[in-house]
Amino acid sequence: MKYDKCDVGEKLVSVDNLREEQAIRRTTDHLVQVFADTHSAEHVERVMQAAYRGFDGFPVRDFVPVLAERLARSELNAPPQADTAAEAPAESPAAETPSAGTPSAGTPRRKLLLPIGAGAAVAVLATVLVVVNLGQEETTSAAPLTTVRGVIGSEKQAFFEDPQVVEALAAHGLKVEIQTAGSRQIATSMDLTGYDFAFPSSAPAAEYIQRSRKVSTKYTPFSSPMAIATFQPIADLLTKANVVKQTPVPTFDVSRHLDLVTSGQKWDQLKGNSTYPVDKNILISTTDPRTSNSAAMYLAITSYVANGGKVVHGAAAERAVLPLLTPLFTGQGYTDNTSEGPFEEYLTVGMGPSPLVWIYEAQFVDAAARGQLKPGMVLLYPSPTVLSKHTLVPFGPSGDRLGRLLSTDLRLQRLAAGHGFRSGDAGRFAEVAAQHDVRVAADLIDVVDIPSYDTLEHLLDGVAKAYG
Repeated sequence: MKYDKCDVGEKLVSVDNLREEQAIRRTTDHLVQVFADTHSAEHVERVMQAAYRGFDGFPVRDFVPVLAERLARSELNAPPQADTAAEAPAESPAAETPSAGTPSAGTPRRKLLLPIGAGAAVAVLATVLVVVNLGQEETTSAAPLTTVRGVIGSEKQAFFEDPQVVEALAAHGLKVEIQTAGSRQIATSMDLTGYDFAFPSSAPAAEYIQRSRKVSTKYTPFSSPMAIATFQPIADLLTKANVVKQTPVPTFDVSRHLDLVTSGQKWDQLKGNSTYPVDKNILISTTDPRTSNSAAMYLAITSYVANGGKVVHGAAAERAVLPLLTPLFTGQGYTDNTSEGPFEEYLTVGMGPSPLVWIYEAQFVDAAARGQLKPGMVLLYPSPTVLSKHTLVPFGPSGDRLGRLLSTDLRLQRLAAGHGFRSGDAGRFAEVAAQHDVRVAADLIDVVDIPSYDTLEHLLDGVAKAYG
């Protein structure tokens, strides 16, 4: 299909508008949680929308979500105004006429976003003027932002699109543009020409990228252990089957689970199962092992268990474990390319199609912080597990600068912890988990090594062949 320049321009504007609206929705949800003790959700939403509408018509949109959030925070943090003399006039004629539930003329009431503290007003307006000048004047004293383009694992998308992360990077002169893909796909099949960095979700994938691009530098700003998202009734059922152990942080016995799978046992054959009596194999839903790192991490764990508690190494060991491992994947049917897909289904659909979902711990903690979890959703730690090290490989100076910032900047490390990643700010990670009642493992003990890149690739290729 052929597009003229106008068509392309309209599509780009549409995509930018969608991203801006998504950022505003995420920021609004965050502010609702922050001010839950002092303001109703409806009031917070009204304040944020009023702040956002104030930027209608601004030509430069990059910082609008950040600036709108600042204005909204100023309004929500401001003390109630007792003096009505300084009030701005009502926004519409309808607001001037008292009605049932509406304050009378003598009742103090506040107009959204007015007034704000003088200091805050000056700071916000100064920032707004800088943004406006960027779009309206050819000469400006503000240094232009350096655009850094990269491809990342989808589980980091929310972090990079967080308005606070955007603002923190902008303070260092960077604007990051991202594309998401499965980590193995990034390493093995994507054309990385034109990107400034690649940020897969594991060290083996990053190792391959370094080899193929002849890059010696890498950064590991944060990590996340692999975990299982499930539901309390399923956890209780599997506790009776000796798969789940109800310790202070519930664990999932991978060896016992493999025994159930290899013996062909199904859900409706579990003793006393009135919770999920379906004629399906007791499988964990993963991503596609041919494209995604999270599935490769599942393969790393199960191969270790199938190999008698040893990391698989050598062709003989690979051949021995593959017949035990391939049904874990081929028995699932369709699998998604990225970890975002199965976890999103878990959050929205419930346990019907997927009672056990293989995820990153960070995804569960981040969902809890966003208020996306429903009652009865439970996090389990596989025993053993692996630590997925999110590793950034730079392809030039700007990518290197980003990797260094993500690894050393205290604010960015704190924001990463706020999204559920284990970063240098361990205290912030624990604080977020505790605040949202997520039982996380304070110390990761039962962690095994991942096979070498070549061994893991051999195992993944063996599984891929089983798909036919």
